[in-house]
Amino acid sequence: MAKAKLILENNEYEFPVMEGTEGEKAIDINDLYSRTGHITLDNGFQNTGSCASAITFIDGDKGILRYRGIDVAELAEKSSFIETAYLIIYGKLPSVEERRTFSTLLTENSMLHEDMIQYFVGMPPNAHPMAILSTMVNALAIFYPHSFDEDFEEGDVSAFNLIVARLISKIRTIAAFSYKKSIGEPYVYPRPDLKYCMNFLNMMFSSPVKPYEFDDEAEKILNMLLILHADHEQNCSTSTVRLVGSSKVNLYSSVCAGICALWGPLHGGANQEVIEMLEGIHKQGLKVGDIIEKSKKKESNFRLHGFGHRVYKNFDPRAIILKRVGREFLEKRNITDPLLNIALELEDAVLKDDYFIERKLYPNVDFYSGIIYRELGIPVDMFTVMFAIGRMPGWIAQWKEMHDTKPFKIGRPRQLYVGPTRKSYS
Repeated sequence: MAKAKLILENNEYEFPVMEGTEGEKAIDINDLYSRTGHITLDNGFQNTGSCASAITFIDGDKGILRYRGIDVAELAEKSSFIETAYLIIYGKLPSVEERRTFSTLLTENSMLHEDMIQYFVGMPPNAHPMAILSTMVNALAIFYPHSFDEDFEEGDVSAFNLIVARLISKIRTIAAFSYKKSIGEPYVYPRPDLKYCMNFLNMMFSSPVKPYEFDDEAEKILNMLLILHADHEQNCSTSTVRLVGSSKVNLYSSVCAGICALWGPLHGGANQEVIEMLEGIHKQGLKVGDIIEKSKKKESNFRLHGFGHRVYKNFDPRAIILKRVGREFLEKRNITDPLLNIALELEDAVLKDDYFIERKLYPNVDFYSGIIYRELGIPVDMFTVMFAIGRMPGWIAQWKEMHDTKPFKIGRPRQLYVGPTRKSYS
């Protein structure tokens, strides 16, 4: 095994270099403090690995994203969201029987406890859907208090499977109900004869006076969108789920924390900001060239949303898929969307501009996802909710992997204190 040497105050220390299955390397400093009395300082955790994981692989320089070894583009083309969710959580693609059993479990757990409806009744009509979502997901711990961690300590696989089904299935019901609440329409309950994505679309858009017209193409697109958001290794919300879960709190509350982290505009709320930016350009009749130049000026408060990524220094593979899918979807429906045209013009200009090329700022998944959600009829304030629905399998899988890692440790980062030294009270 390779070693890394650290020379500190005339003392030399060696630390093992770990290598992942894809050739990534990491210096193991688990005993750094006990041996040297020093900690590392890494604001934003840009160079810090919090765990070893077998779930998702990203190569930001090459634009690669794989779930359990399978390329996300292949899954988006051939798989369904539910099959991909199973893959991410259980580590393998399901057999025909496993898929049937999993789908049945999801159907059986798709409804909400009737008493939970009172939560919706008590919320103001202008409540943000993400606030409702986090509240209702955490409330699942109230209605299912016996499904906590002690079951997993005993190796109760069926208990874990049940919680998985509740979270993946009920989150879409909660999301649809929160939308119905916001527009004052009656709730539409899940149907046992509809698959996951079609069921969600029906709960969102059906009403007593106008049933939803089933749209196979919309169902296909929604499956693809959810697959592309299913996991993305140790991002802000996933790290939150792991850190909160490391206290051994239940999975519902851990995921609730992840939902709250996802709500932030620098994370899951970015696609909403992209749409608002494109709408602003369109309504004000602004020129793309002027927008590009404005975004370069440090004194300008304007930010070009949807470009750049902490990990990807090449194209975001999800953005490439969504660009193609979005264009094909609109062409099949003979729809001309001015926002898509502006987005394409913006992308073309950015990719030819040295300022963005030098900084490796390429379109990310948020740049096109909002446009497609908009064409599906999803309102802007529901965009981050859709992200949460898609990310649920990843959160569950990451929580389970963290829980199964031995020795189990609560997450507890250190700090470098820079405050005042000791002084008297008086």
